[in-house]
Amino acid sequence: VLVKVHYFALNRMDAIQREGRYPVPPGASQILGVEVAGEVAAVGSETSRFKVGDKVFALMYGGAYAQYAAVDEGSVHPLGSLSMELASSLLECWYTAYQAVHYIGKVQKGDDVLIHAAAGGVGTAAIQLAKRAGARRIFITASRPEKLEYCRNLGATHPINYREQSFKEVVLRETDGRGVDVICDYLLASYFNDNIECLARDGRMSLQGLMGGGVVQSANLAPLLYKRLHIEGSALRSRSLDYQRRLGDEFRRNVLPLVESGEFKWHVDRVFAWEDIRDAHQLLEEAAFTGKIVVKVTEHAE
Repeated sequence: VLVKVHYFALNRMDAIQREGRYPVPPGASQILGVEVAGEVAAVGSETSRFKVGDKVFALMYGGAYAQYAAVDEGSVHPLGSLSMELASSLLECWYTAYQAVHYIGKVQKGDDVLIHAAAGGVGTAAIQLAKRAGARRIFITASRPEKLEYCRNLGATHPINYREQSFKEVVLRETDGRGVDVICDYLLASYFNDNIECLARDGRMSLQGLMGGGVVQSANLAPLLYKRLHIEGSALRSRSLDYQRRLGDEFRRNVLPLVESGEFKWHVDRVFAWEDIRDAHQLLEEAAFTGKIVVKVTEHAE
């Protein structure tokens, strides 16, 4: 499916790739960006779900910062009642959060959950997925009062300002030393040791990022054995097309209707004209936003 791009969304990987520190998957475009919304401009001979003129949004392996983007049909969703602006920012975050909460975390009713970097797109999606799955307590970390309040409004029960409090101390105090069942982490090295201490017996931790570095200088790995911990990393962009299609099917069934109804909240913090992409990336790197940043392809979008 060839999509005439009206909007594309920014993700942290874009800034890392721009700096030459994010190798793209084999065969993927070197052009930045993985999320688009627009209209179908052309279809392949075997395409059956879409026709020219359909309004759509999609996740791709690369090439979103463009006027036109070629996307596998299985990675494309009909726009439905959503705005293109909002739809362009959904998939990378909700797919990643769905993996963390359900595939790896296996959150069940009554579980306690800890979500780091929670005011960003993946974090805010994870809060709502964990809440809907029946999590009892949802601990989150963020850096500013407005971010903490934003997360509380989405369902976080224990917002923690990591600049003022030790999340490990709060979690262990509030759980009477037991710890949490599931951790969704995006920092890795800088939080690794405290995360291990925070996990309860049979705890699960999903690793989705390297914001805190990739090398742990010293770690006590014994708890992995005696607490029977499960730790799994997952980079969505390197997953197979079949895997992403399966995630897409579950997103359509289990998430998209709740976004459309408003039960799942979603927030686009800023929309930039693509002539101002440098300013958009500066905001991305400063992390002075909640939700997502979206860019408008000026000559296509209304």
